[in-house]
Amino acid sequence: MIQSLNPLAMAGIAQFSDFMTDPLKRFRRTAQYVHHVVFSDTQSAQQAAWRVRKIHDRVHGIDPVTGKEFHANDPETLLWVHAVEAHSFLAAYRAFVGGLTEADQDRYLAEYVAAAELIGVPRAMVPSSRQEYREYFESMLPSLCSSKAAAETIQFVAKPNLRLVPAKEWPFAINLKWAGHASVTLMPRSLRRMAGLPNPGPREWMLMRWTAANAKAMDRALTVDTVATAFDQMAQRKMGTGPMPRSQSPR
Repeated sequence: MIQSLNPLAMAGIAQFSDFMTDPLKRFRRTAQYVHHVVFSDTQSAQQAAWRVRKIHDRVHGIDPVTGKEFHANDPETLLWVHAVEAHSFLAAYRAFVGGLTEADQDRYLAEYVAAAELIGVPRAMVPSSRQEYREYFESMLPSLCSSKAAAETIQFVAKPNLRLVPAKEWPFAINLKWAGHASVTLMPRSLRRMAGLPNPGPREWMLMRWTAANAKAMDRALTVDTVATAFDQMAQRKMGTGPMPRSQSPR
């Protein structure tokens, strides 16, 4: 939802993505890519990034909001997508699980620079600490704006239409609903008016508590090796990815 507030990034989605007619396919593709980059071996991550860059080669045109040319492989656009993704993962963990020191958070952001390099962003451009992220987002704020496409995308993510998903896929698609609700609760107050979302109320507070309870339970379960292995194998089947190196923590 935050990514869509960048008009050049939004133009590529609006003109080339079919997520509004087949949301589960986009959700699954994104999950596959993240799973490859975070949990698979280096070769698998590189291959996944290469496939994405080949798709991005075809994504270019003129943004109707700003009149500027956009290209999905433009480093600045890729950096925006990477930075919002990386920071959103961190925000979600802090909100729903907790337990990260400031040093842990900076280490995570520094390690995640490798994901930006994989997709084609020069290392020198990528923020690698909480302070650098604050400075980056502050510098980007003047260029952010809403649009008809952004508003439709945000509402679609917040309230995905499961009628677009085949009935046999509903057990997996229910994650769309969960992710949508969680995303709304994480939207910063400073961006809510631009995003067309109301300020948080009792309903969002309850959703956040419910999501946190589930996330904490899963986090505890993954400390048990047999459970972590079972989840890893299920993820491999669902995502079509390789096994996670067992020396690597499943968390």
